[in-house]
Amino acid sequence: MSKNKMLSTALLAVLAGASAFGAQAADKGFYAGAGVGQSYVDERDYDDEDTAFSVFGGYQFNRYFGLEAGYADFGKLEPRGNGDELEASSVYLTAVGTVPFTDNFSAYAKAGFQRWDLDTAIPSIVGNDDDSGTDPTYGVGLQYRFTDHLALRGEYSRFEVEDTDLDLAQLQVRYDF
Repeated sequence: MSKNKMLSTALLAVLAGASAFGAQAADKGFYAGAGVGQSYVDERDYDDEDTAFSVFGGYQFNRYFGLEAGYADFGKLEPRGNGDELEASSVYLTAVGTVPFTDNFSAYAKAGFQRWDLDTAIPSIVGNDDDSGTDPTYGVGLQYRFTDHLALRGEYSRFEVEDTDLDLAQLQVRYDF
């Protein structure tokens, strides 16, 4: 089964599961946020990390399901030896499934698609001469809500770039409108 078919099946399962909880909706509305953390790559000619940041926004349909769009900048990643420095960014859209543990503390998982962009084509990373493409992205996180409007999130995400994995560990602040 291809990656895109598996991801589509997983998204459909999340949507179906979230709709089962729709009658118990508690939290809903628009939100936005920003994060900072570390990006990691350990593939082929690259083994490095750098400071990364992201901005995101979304809509929470109920306390169990939302959709989120965002932008992630992975910083500069140096090659192990000779080669080009890697600067990468991503624009993404994900479905977010949330499991509340208490009124303030919850876990979430997200999966979707992203449009990645490299500052230059690096054939040893993407396997061809492309400097952009579309691939899956997914992640998990924990969230603690301080108020009805302000939450702190810790998130670990993977952004696939052809056959290369860019990982992103972040601390994020979320504001609900």
